[in-house]
Amino acid sequence: MQSNLPIIDSHAHLDYPKIIEQLDDVIKRANEAGVKKIISIGVKLSKSKNVQAISEKYEDIFFSAGIHPHEASSEPDACNLEAIIQAASHPKCVAIGEAGLDYFYDHSPQEAQQDSFRVQIQAARELDLPIIIHSRDADEDMASIIEEEYEKSPFKGVLHCFSSGKDLAKRAINKGFYISFSGILTFPKSTELREIASKVPCDRILVETDAPFLAPVPFRGKTNEPAYTVYTLKTLSEAIGKPFDEMAKQTFQNTLKLFSKIGEYK
Repeated sequence: MQSNLPIIDSHAHLDYPKIIEQLDDVIKRANEAGVKKIISIGVKLSKSKNVQAISEKYEDIFFSAGIHPHEASSEPDACNLEAIIQAASHPKCVAIGEAGLDYFYDHSPQEAQQDSFRVQIQAARELDLPIIIHSRDADEDMASIIEEEYEKSPFKGVLHCFSSGKDLAKRAINKGFYISFSGILTFPKSTELREIASKVPCDRILVETDAPFLAPVPFRGKTNEPAYTVYTLKTLSEAIGKPFDEMAKQTFQNTLKLFSKIGEYK
């Protein structure tokens, strides 16, 4: 499947196994499908140079720097504001994260996750960058932290790979946040998620792969890659009831608006 209009995969892990070994081909297939820009996501500050190096090699690849909640108790700089800011102070770093809360797994204590998340919010404020947020089984705490921190001082961000409830979506949107949908949206049992997507304002929606995970139908169970963003966008346009080309244009504009450094890069 191919898009006639440019698409941005707003969240992919290009440094992960199954992707990095064939990165030239992955990027070529993405371009052929209409996916013209990709944000390569950092999950460990100690390995931030890996995603940075990918962005430096490819003109239309950008990156984020941050600490995934799974790593909140293992990364030595998980709460080091200065280190986070330094890692993100690069012309092609367009966001902080992915950061957030994951209570589904016990890879890090909840308090450690919350502490690291709040520090990364502060880094996003200081650099005027959006924060990419991972939230799983933590809806109430996530909404509360976003609201509490926003009241201290506004910041911008996106709930990536959204699979949470409508209340979290509503509370985040009320603070100006974006909602990003992945291949999960295409799964047969994701009826409720498609209903939530249909209610999100069109100027607040992004699309992503979260590659190499969560390949959309008809590739479910296989290694995901940025080219497949087109399939999630197709399902999104159907859920919202708008033409594919209209949603391609809208999500492209939304992504450039949120990750404004992409457009500023020369």
